[in-house]
Amino acid sequence: MTDHDPCAVNSLIETPGCDALAGRVRWDPLHSLWNGAMLAMTLVFGAATFSLGALAIFVLATGSTLLLGHSVGFHRRLIHGSFDCPQWLERTLVWFGTLVGMSGPFWMIRTHDLRDWAQRQAACHDYLAHRRPMAVDAVWQMHCRLELDRPPAFDLGRIGRDPFYRFLERTWMLQQAPVAAVLWLIGGWGFVVWGVCARVSVSVIGHWFVGHLAHRRGPQTWLVHEAGVQAYDVPWAAIPTMGEAWHNNHHAFPGSARIGLYPGQSDWGFRFIQLLEQLSLAWNVRTPETMAARIEHLEEVPS
Repeated sequence: MTDHDPCAVNSLIETPGCDALAGRVRWDPLHSLWNGAMLAMTLVFGAATFSLGALAIFVLATGSTLLLGHSVGFHRRLIHGSFDCPQWLERTLVWFGTLVGMSGPFWMIRTHDLRDWAQRQAACHDYLAHRRPMAVDAVWQMHCRLELDRPPAFDLGRIGRDPFYRFLERTWMLQQAPVAAVLWLIGGWGFVVWGVCARVSVSVIGHWFVGHLAHRRGPQTWLVHEAGVQAYDVPWAAIPTMGEAWHNNHHAFPGSARIGLYPGQSDWGFRFIQLLEQLSLAWNVRTPETMAARIEHLEEVPS
């Protein structure tokens, strides 16, 4: 595993004068039209093409892409480097993450790391804090982008130089095409609508919704000192998010491969990493026990 602070925002570089507060929200036509199209296709054709088979495809495809791709591939491996694995496996997991349909790997890293860095400042823009009312935040997060007046810089390192990841970044929307073709051959348009459009739409909306709640209300175990934005757990979303909804734990130990830290906290993402470890396909798996120095920066919330 590369030597870096397990709690650092690894791709972001704090440039002189960079500021997380001053900026403006602009319409993001690429993501807005994509997200709108996926939702519109689902609403227009979903009921007419529904079947038990289409529902099964939806559940299987959504679960597999969120588990393998978003939770393990993008978040715990590519963004936080919380475990090591062979390059072919990392690339496979990142491809599944791209199939979730939110964007390419570079956009996902920059968006995550900017928000992570900003929330640890004394003050940050409402966009980055999910501070606005739910309807406003939904439009902002799924149809707009934030342009900071004095943004930090980014260096994606070996990830940014990887030709496969550069390819995925250019073609992230087109990655749905081969999946749609296979689904059409198996089950016709119903499988395409539910296996692609409904899956992408639910993933995008669900990602925003849980993220919004995770910065607004819910149980807390830890407070991060000097952070302008604290996190909360969203217990009901633990299973559909593969453990990502234990967001208060994640703010406390961002570099940990294990996010569900306490008894009863479901964490399928970590269970999958443990399976990889048993198969000798993952190693250097980081947990809070190996990040004990981080505790001095935290305060446990009284029960």
